[in-house]
Amino acid sequence: MIPRQAKTGLATAWTAACAFVLRHRLWFGAAIGALLPLVVLLVWLGASLPVSRALEPLPSRALILLDDQGQPFARRGAYKEAPVVIAALPRHVPAAFVAIEDRRFYRHIGIDFQGAARALLVNAKAHRTVQGGSTITQQLAKNAFLTPERSLRRKGQEAMIALWLELRLSKDEILSRYLSSIYFGDGVYGLGAAARHYFGKPPEQLSIGEAAMLAGIVKAPVDLDPVDHPQAAGARARLVLDAMVQTKAISREQAQAAGHVVAPATRADLPVGGYFADWISPQVKSAFDGPGYGEVRVPTTLDSRLQRIVERAAAKEMKSAAKAKVGQVAVVAMRPDGRVVAMLGGANYRQSPFNRAVQARRQPGSAFKLFVYLAALRDGATPDNLVIGDPVTIGGWTPSNYEGGGGRDLTIRDAFAQSNNIIAARVYQQAGGSEVVRAARDLGIVSPLREDDATLALGTAETSLLELTAAYAAVAAGKMPVRPYGRPRTTPIAAADMDTAERAALYDLLGAVVEEGTGRAARLGQKAYGKTGTTQDYRDALFVGFTGDLVVGVWVGNDDHSPMKRMVGGDLPARIWREVMTGGLKAGLVARDGPPEPRYDRVKRLEPEVVEPAPRPRRVPKWIRRIFGL
Repeated sequence: MIPRQAKTGLATAWTAACAFVLRHRLWFGAAIGALLPLVVLLVWLGASLPVSRALEPLPSRALILLDDQGQPFARRGAYKEAPVVIAALPRHVPAAFVAIEDRRFYRHIGIDFQGAARALLVNAKAHRTVQGGSTITQQLAKNAFLTPERSLRRKGQEAMIALWLELRLSKDEILSRYLSSIYFGDGVYGLGAAARHYFGKPPEQLSIGEAAMLAGIVKAPVDLDPVDHPQAAGARARLVLDAMVQTKAISREQAQAAGHVVAPATRADLPVGGYFADWISPQVKSAFDGPGYGEVRVPTTLDSRLQRIVERAAAKEMKSAAKAKVGQVAVVAMRPDGRVVAMLGGANYRQSPFNRAVQARRQPGSAFKLFVYLAALRDGATPDNLVIGDPVTIGGWTPSNYEGGGGRDLTIRDAFAQSNNIIAARVYQQAGGSEVVRAARDLGIVSPLREDDATLALGTAETSLLELTAAYAAVAAGKMPVRPYGRPRTTPIAAADMDTAERAALYDLLGAVVEEGTGRAARLGQKAYGKTGTTQDYRDALFVGFTGDLVVGVWVGNDDHSPMKRMVGGDLPARIWREVMTGGLKAGLVARDGPPEPRYDRVKRLEPEVVEPAPRPRRVPKWIRRIFGL
């Protein structure tokens, strides 16, 4: 029961308070009007902002690409591990971040007015931004809920969200979300991922020096990367250690004992790019799409040993390319079933990641004649058929040979081996444009082809080196079409068997190119098959062929289509092809004895018939003839 005197006192106080409010009602109204939007905003934030956004996984997991031996060779995509728990970390790990990023973290309300004023004075004296005034809570608000926009409006939003986070979460919960989402450079998000990426261990096992180095990265993740910039990262780590001593997180002796930390880069030493990785990653990503922590290890068909052989061969032969005005090179190596085992899309990936083996579409030149002559073989021709070599005009177009003028009549084999343009045009005219296009489609060419354009016979339709190499792989395999692939297949792709006689004749033609034709520079110690290609004004030069169980396509040229200096497919491309095959044979990566050439069934070589001489009649002795009157 409240005493009467107390009741009287309360009433008097209430009356006085009401009178004060009435006398100053305009000021109180203004204050309430100013605070009401703040209250409404905080209520809206509490209802609309997902408080756990910083703990969510990335939209897609990081990919670690493995070669056919199971060894990692590239990584793709951003990397984030599961959230860290502050209580599970050694005390010095969160202390390192608090010391260098926000010393008053446990004493402010999300906005550190004292720290902001200090940073303002320091920056004013230095006439540049030396210190930042954002707290860890503000950084979490910015990273988790806002865009990187720099404006007063966004700064105000950041402050409001920081206040709300402080009301909603404990300090350790805020710090956990911050450490689990902050960017550490090299596509790495969160302390868990950073510890594994740079030091190959979980964050619970980080030493004082390692924690200091990771805390130092946050200021400038690119410039302070401990792998690419170890000296800068080390200097920054020493600043963090000093800050930890000043905040009494560690002793001076512990800071000195931390010493110089070196990141072994157990994961960071994997390149994030590469021509093969760029080609296969979209296909792999679609198979493992979806949010998740950690990374996915994906097997591929790449043979790292052959890849190194391809890179060395191209680098060796390209040394003399400058004199011939050759700027770029592309190489594709695949097994006859389409399994891509090596890929080079340019002379230097760092200077130009554009993949000329896949993305570039260039004229194949005489390498397209494979389809022209296949159409002729289907029409009943044989490698020994003789074709007139006189000049021919088709629809107003008159082709000429590399050496100019007309020429003598040649067999199909010799015309193919010598890459005779006039005879190729005659063969195209005889077989028909539609049949040539059908032959190309059967072997896997999907690029646009015009059957009414007779120049198609000389390879004027653009295609990619990958597509063209796969077409030659179809001949090697005896299956068509062959589709290139970079991930191991569990089931074979349906393909039709190639006609034995047609395939045998193509082997004959392709072998003649290497043995006695324009591709002699590609000759090996075993039977090889291929075709050269050179486009108008020497803008492109190619050699595509196979031996043993490997099919390789090589292209050289310039990105701006400028002419090279009399560079033909039988020169630099054939020499690179030979270097690749020779290296593969020595390393045991190419079969020494390939499958035997297919034998002719219906189509036979028109070789001179060997007729056995009739047996001579036995001579009858003269004395017997006289006796019997013979």
